[in-house]
Amino acid sequence: MWSPRGRLGVGQIVTAGIAPSRVGYLASLVTSPISRRLAAITDSATLAVSARAAAMRAAGRPVIGFAVGEPDFPTPDHIIEAAQRAAANPRSHHYSPAAGLPELREAVVRKSQRDSGLECAVGNVTITVGAKGAVYGACVALLDEGDEVLVPAPYWVSYPDIVSLAGGVVRTVPATLASGYRVSVDDLEAARTPRTKMLIFCSPNNPSGAVYPRDEVIAIGRWAAHHGIWVLTDEIYEHLVYGDAVFSSMPVVAPETRERCIVVNSVAKTYAMTGWRVGWMVGPPEVAAAVGRLQSHSTSNVTNVSQFAALAALEGSMDSVWQMRVAFDRRRRLMRDLLQAIPGVDAPQPEGAFYFFPGVDPQLALPGRGARTALEVAQILLEAAEIAVVPGEAFGAPGSLRLSFALGDDDLVEGLQRWLALTGG
Repeated sequence: MWSPRGRLGVGQIVTAGIAPSRVGYLASLVTSPISRRLAAITDSATLAVSARAAAMRAAGRPVIGFAVGEPDFPTPDHIIEAAQRAAANPRSHHYSPAAGLPELREAVVRKSQRDSGLECAVGNVTITVGAKGAVYGACVALLDEGDEVLVPAPYWVSYPDIVSLAGGVVRTVPATLASGYRVSVDDLEAARTPRTKMLIFCSPNNPSGAVYPRDEVIAIGRWAAHHGIWVLTDEIYEHLVYGDAVFSSMPVVAPETRERCIVVNSVAKTYAMTGWRVGWMVGPPEVAAAVGRLQSHSTSNVTNVSQFAALAALEGSMDSVWQMRVAFDRRRRLMRDLLQAIPGVDAPQPEGAFYFFPGVDPQLALPGRGARTALEVAQILLEAAEIAVVPGEAFGAPGSLRLSFALGDDDLVEGLQRWLALTGG
């Protein structure tokens, strides 16, 4: 197939990942030497909130973080041992192919067939600096100035900025809590224009935890294929599904998309390897090769030690993965019970990933605090309850909050009890 960095207040920190202020952007054109394209890009909201929380902890405040999307488990021992062996091997001390180590690319081929039924060849695979590198590389490879990209909201915070950096234009397709945070073919068709080049699709979804049923994945894939639209499908949470939910890979269940589909994945969430920075894309050979050329002039190869660690992850036992999933599922059910006790919080049960994305009534969720928006709720929770959450504005969905349940049970309970205490409960 196929700004000056001064010390920021909490309000500025929490809003750092939402749509950039036009005033600030225009001012930057006059006062900053930074290019217009990069000056319009803001820091990741999730990392900004986490940075503020870390600073508060360093000052001695007992902040509990629900913000960052990464497992709280250590990388499994057999992966670390593979990295130690690689670090001692002189082969790892030198440049390697920009598209990735041949054996890791071959392992991605086998993993794709094993886990989702996706058949591909080494020429379809490029190893990237995390899944984020794969999304960026695919957008740069496929988008020309002014090409439009449909991005269902709520969306992962980096999608819009990556599209903009690649010269594309984001057309947001809103999904609602009532729809289970899933968009339909009718929603996508209403947003399509003659300039539509790509759809970014993410299931299981960050931030909502929504998992699209197989029939909906097929319908969306067929719609995209009919209109000649590229699909970038982000499958990084493929193994983190719960209950009766089932993950479906679009190019597998909707083979019509195969010639215009890019699959993005990573070892980050599945194997607790967020800091190792290894991802990949699987797509048509010409796209995979183009991303390899891009990397040859930008990042060069992904760190060899990390690539060998990823190889051990893909070829080793999945026992640790299933153990983590059991823990996440337990926390998912625990968090649902705790959130339901907080007035003004509408928290649908996520079917995948490790996030809740509840709707919030600010006056009920924090009575007497003067909060008018979910953004202000997030600010007050950080300062008054010392818990860090991310406002929905960062994900294109005002009125909501994202809370990760990838943290210890005791912290999870303590953090949400602090919020409940602010309501008088």
